[in-house]
Amino acid sequence: MIEARHLRKAFGDRLAVDDLNLFIADGEIYGLVGPDGAGKTTAIRLLCGALSPSHGHPDAKPSIEIAGYHLDKQLEAARAQIGYLPQRFSLYEDLTVLENLRFFAEVRGLPARDWQPRCMEILAFVGLDSFINRRAGFLSGGMKQKLGLAVALVHRPHVLLLDEPTTGVDPVTRQDFWQLIIRLAQEEKIAVLVSTPYMDEAARCHRVGFLRQGKLLVEDTPEALRSLLEGRIIEVRGSPLPLLRAIARDDPGVENAQMFGDRLHLRCQSDQVEAAMRRLASSIPDRGGQATLVRVVPPQLEDVFISLMETEA
Repeated sequence: MIEARHLRKAFGDRLAVDDLNLFIADGEIYGLVGPDGAGKTTAIRLLCGALSPSHGHPDAKPSIEIAGYHLDKQLEAARAQIGYLPQRFSLYEDLTVLENLRFFAEVRGLPARDWQPRCMEILAFVGLDSFINRRAGFLSGGMKQKLGLAVALVHRPHVLLLDEPTTGVDPVTRQDFWQLIIRLAQEEKIAVLVSTPYMDEAARCHRVGFLRQGKLLVEDTPEALRSLLEGRIIEVRGSPLPLLRAIARDDPGVENAQMFGDRLHLRCQSDQVEAAMRRLASSIPDRGGQATLVRVVPPQLEDVFISLMETEA
């Protein structure tokens, strides 16, 4: 459904997207992950035609194909296949939920016989059918995002582009929102590209791409990415955590030590895991710390992401 080759976008001397290639099938959820300024939003705007790609090497001409339509030659036909939800709520706050949906349905060219049942169907799908007469400005943040999703889906697109859709909403709403995305991919076979700063959301995707300074560092399934650090992550619990982190960073076998809530994750050299655990068992109490648990644990996507960032840097 999405085929993008050699995407490149420069703003002056700064290259926001650098030779990006993306291939996303129908029914697939693809997570684009990266820090602020990595180029996620720029990439999504290129895919929906809001920005035009910059040309680089003559043998690497940018091209974007959406559901079989080439964006540069069949712009309107390609856009008709896309549902787009930007980072910021951009609907009309003085209009009601139903009025917003009707407006965008008519803008998309849906006649009354089509938009009326479709609006009610999609509002029921996102859980807003009880709020059709509430003005959008009086919705909660999570409800606004659900309305934005409804607007993006009203014309039955084949491709859904979501730019950090759950930023700033509560955990329960995030869970509800993701259940909707998963249902869309499974039941309607929509190709979904979602950018997110949350690794727990990335873990829900079929494939994940790590973006840094416009470059795609690596992409694969969450399981395959986590396997890159299999057997190399040590979890340490105890107190005080800042001291334990400093002690761990002094160990010659520990490459990185990060706080994960009330515990530490230590990334070790592959041949130093057992030796590092033995050294920490003695060095932590010797330096005034207390370790209640030291064990090898399965890596998380955060561990992989941090490792890739360090390698690239």
